[in-house]
Amino acid sequence: MLVVGLVLHNALMAQLWDLGVRGTTLDVVAAWKEALLLVALLVVAWRVRRLPAVKAADVLATAYALVIVVYFAIPQDVLGGEATTRGELLALRHHLFPVAAYVLGRLAAFAWEERGRVGGLVVMSAVIVAVVGLLDLALVSLQAWRDSGVPGWYREQLDLRYLGLSGLPENWVYNTGDEDNPIRRLVSTFLSPLASGYALVVALIYVASRPFRWWWGLLAALFYVALLYTHTRAALAALAFGLVLLALAQRRIAPAVLAAASVAAGALFLAVYPSIGPSTSYTPEELEFLRENAQKQGDTSGDPFGGGEASTESHWRNLRDGVRVVFEHPQGRGLGNAGVVAKRTKVDIKAGESTYTELGVDAGIAGMLAFVLWNVALLAGLWRREAWVAAALATVLLIGLQTDVIGIHWIAFTMWVAAGLALGRPATVARKREPRGV
Repeated sequence: MLVVGLVLHNALMAQLWDLGVRGTTLDVVAAWKEALLLVALLVVAWRVRRLPAVKAADVLATAYALVIVVYFAIPQDVLGGEATTRGELLALRHHLFPVAAYVLGRLAAFAWEERGRVGGLVVMSAVIVAVVGLLDLALVSLQAWRDSGVPGWYREQLDLRYLGLSGLPENWVYNTGDEDNPIRRLVSTFLSPLASGYALVVALIYVASRPFRWWWGLLAALFYVALLYTHTRAALAALAFGLVLLALAQRRIAPAVLAAASVAAGALFLAVYPSIGPSTSYTPEELEFLRENAQKQGDTSGDPFGGGEASTESHWRNLRDGVRVVFEHPQGRGLGNAGVVAKRTKVDIKAGESTYTELGVDAGIAGMLAFVLWNVALLAGLWRREAWVAAALATVLLIGLQTDVIGIHWIAFTMWVAAGLALGRPATVARKREPRGV
């Protein structure tokens, strides 16, 4: 329910807003994921009654969670933060969601020896994302989205105000520089090309880890085409990285060959995308805003492979500025002073986009270091147990350099619950394949 439900969450919440379910009522409905995760943890804890053997990753996960809780308890004025109480609560949920998923995985693996069903749920999720996203590009106009509940849900419910595309996130469209030829990007049920792209990357790594069968080939083709239409260069680069890691973990050449083929196909697709992508159009109001914004920002390169391209330059600038802020104030500012949480609660955003700089602002270098060490220990434990989980988690952590990856709830739950489940698997038998029929 959590894995598949989190795929549909954003689209369903926007639809409920459009139907008139708003304000506190919609906030309560949107908390279904935290409530269900809490219930699952309580049920599994009751079933277990005792803890599994403690591993290094467990200790470091506990240390990370304690750091976050301590920073939540410290008054904002002590650290120089400005977050509201609501912002602190949102940030607490944000930072602890992957820990709760990991604990659920660890306990479930111990209680029921449950190891292998997350991969199937990942594939099911990716099928939803790919099919809905491609059908949307083919059959649904951008104007239909402008008239939907999505702009209002972002603006009124989440306090996220987007100005350049009639209330829709600006990254829904690839701006070619030609006012008459903006190109749409696949957003699917996540309502985001980035979240959709990263979910498809995880699914492709899982599919590539399976023995070759024709049905895996068809699924891989579907997922890869959908990934291309997200026009997310970071996702394409991360996919190549993850496939190379998978090749090393499984000691197979096929994933490395697929990585090279993906780089070549992705580069070609990005180059021709302005000519073949699904074209849309701007409204007069959007054009007026974009022209004014272009005058303020100055000239930027439109080359998707160039370092001066607007999106690339923005990502590097945000990462650089975030690192500088963390080192200038290593003790942190307290929860709720970074990223989307700060934007939603209307306080000064000290750092944004990168998972690590946001953690450094909210919980200091201590919190950032605890998160990194926990996941390094996870990768070390997973490497000989479940190759696809290790490769996918490492890929997600790489993406975290430029994206608040744990802010994507599907990623935060699915990857860390999979890691918790896989960590309960004996390393000595992880490489042995059961004979057919067993």
